[in-house]
Amino acid sequence: MDAVECLSDLEYADRPLALTWQGNRHEIAEIVSRWCGPGEKGFQVKTTEGHAFELTYREITDDWHVQLL
Repeated sequence: MDAVECLSDLEYADRPLALTWQGNRHEIAEIVSRWCGPGEKGFQVKTTEGHAFELTYREITDDWHVQLL
């Protein structure tokens, strides 16, 4: 199961810190970009291993979608 660990200051999912993809945990080294849409938050990130991912949090279903770029 894909999952995202995040820092939540004023609201949930302010800053992703790590993600689990295909059973492996990856720490996030850089947030390349971020966006907000109706009912969702998105991030393009790079991991410490140099992999790029798109992370999307959907508020209505309270789940994360993790996609390797």
